Amino acid sequence: MSVLDRRDVDFLLHTWLKAGDLIDRETADAILDLSEKLAAERFLTHFKRNDVEEPWLDDGQVRVCGAIGEALAQYADLGLFSAGFPEEQGGLGLPYLLCSASFAFFAAANVATAAYPMLTVANARLIATFGSEAQFEAFARPEIEGRWFGTMCLSEPQAGSSLADISTRATPDGDDELGARYRLAGNKMWISGGDQDVSENIVHLVLAKVPDASGALPEGTAGISLFIVPKILPDGSRNDVAVAGLNHKMGYRGTANCLLNFGERGGAVGWIVGEPGQGLKQMFLMMNEARIGVGLGAAALGYRGYRLAVAYARERLQGRSHGRRSGAPTPIIEHPDVRRMLLQQKAYVEGALALCLYCARLVDTSPGNADDAALLGLLTPIAKTWPSEHGLLANDIAIQIHGGYGYTRDFDVEQLWRDNRLNPIHEGTTGIQGLDLLGRKILQDGSGLAVLERSIERTARAALAVAGLQDHAGALTRAWSAVVDTIEGLRGRGGQAALANATPFLWAFGHVVVAWLWLDQATAVPPGPDDFAEGKRRACRYFFECELPKVDALLAFVASGSDVASDAPVSIF
Repeated sequence: MSVLDRRDVDFLLHTWLKAGDLIDRETADAILDLSEKLAAERFLTHFKRNDVEEPWLDDGQVRVCGAIGEALAQYADLGLFSAGFPEEQGGLGLPYLLCSASFAFFAAANVATAAYPMLTVANARLIATFGSEAQFEAFARPEIEGRWFGTMCLSEPQAGSSLADISTRATPDGDDELGARYRLAGNKMWISGGDQDVSENIVHLVLAKVPDASGALPEGTAGISLFIVPKILPDGSRNDVAVAGLNHKMGYRGTANCLLNFGERGGAVGWIVGEPGQGLKQMFLMMNEARIGVGLGAAALGYRGYRLAVAYARERLQGRSHGRRSGAPTPIIEHPDVRRMLLQQKAYVEGALALCLYCARLVDTSPGNADDAALLGLLTPIAKTWPSEHGLLANDIAIQIHGGYGYTRDFDVEQLWRDNRLNPIHEGTTGIQGLDLLGRKILQDGSGLAVLERSIERTARAALAVAGLQDHAGALTRAWSAVVDTIEGLRGRGGQAALANATPFLWAFGHVVVAWLWLDQATAVPPGPDDFAEGKRRACRYFFECELPKVDALLAFVASGSDVASDAPVSIF
């Protein structure tokens, strides 16, 4: 059984998202065939082993499960590190949409191993975008070839997600052929892929601050710069980067997660990317790519859990239909509540995958298209958060369907749940995404709202012409109107009061967005009694009947301006 439903992936790419406008069908199918096969033969095969053989420290060097290196060597040999880069940079020139669909198979099969290329590709893309030609050749090209891996080093033990409070220091140290050189000193925490014994080198992208003439570090985020700090320097010597410890997570156990010390022996050598003070702006390119990647991985993990739950429900014999006291037990899929849970999973995981692939297409079309760029910016926090939370819920349901077997390590669904539990925290917690959506993307900017509104209106008009979808069109229009009314009320409130319930707003907004995408898919499904088409229509109906009504309660809470939490005395907890 494939980790994803290939027919669904093909429908999303070719029928719904019109991937043919970006790449020919023959090439796309060949890449997906290759990805599906490699994911099954090299990634899925060490899924359980990755969970047991956690990374370990050996005299300052992190060691990882040997199968990771074997799988990623194949991944590199087949050109998948380079797939999304233009040919002049050593890539295959494939659209981001196809690369995302390809990556979904690997994330579903073994997200801990897939995390290494996800970070490496985003790292190389940042250097290719903002670095000099010399920096690209020295650091990004080996990553594109899959020989070197990359990381992003943002968080610090004392600062967490508050990047304004980072204290890693970068002191000027002259210039060379790679640009302005610095010596870095500080600590970075939660660094995925921070060290391992798989790649020839590791390229760390490190946020740090350059001290002023008095030696003081600038306050806030405006003084943050970005530096390329390799594990191995160009002369072959070891850089001043040490692994201070490993973080042992509940999931993603095959991904080495490190506490790194920079500058224990006089300062780690690094080269600044671009100009001083531009680090956070530059890093947002990698952070936004990683946010979509995290959402896509969460959707894939939820999707695989759903596939396993369907297979188990068809095979597991237990109980009898209502009114029967004898005879052979029936497969549990015959029980209405099990079908309800499966339909709920289907609505979540297929909706989440559609959302992530829709955003991936916007990545391809947004250069030179202001509307698509604005819509992508608006939807990015949704693409990270909604799949992370609802993919996890789908995994939770998969355990429920498996019953007592579901929470044993003999079945994969418990590990999928543990892996996915990290994603609501990865790349910014749900609360941070809520503040980004409501505070920055809507109340401060708002340019994407008009684009989204026009898109929703187009889908609603198309649905009015399709039998069985007219009521959904009206429900979607009403839900969007409620969102708009809530936003207008928040604009009048202003300040901290407007953001106090940003997370419930994010939940409501995300549900409306996914409802829109479900209805849009339903209008693209060919008519007829085909099981696949009926499944899409039924999942769309489920979402509109069981999920979209939740939006009213969430928006009512947001619009009320409730201070039940924001004004609660700390002493009560």
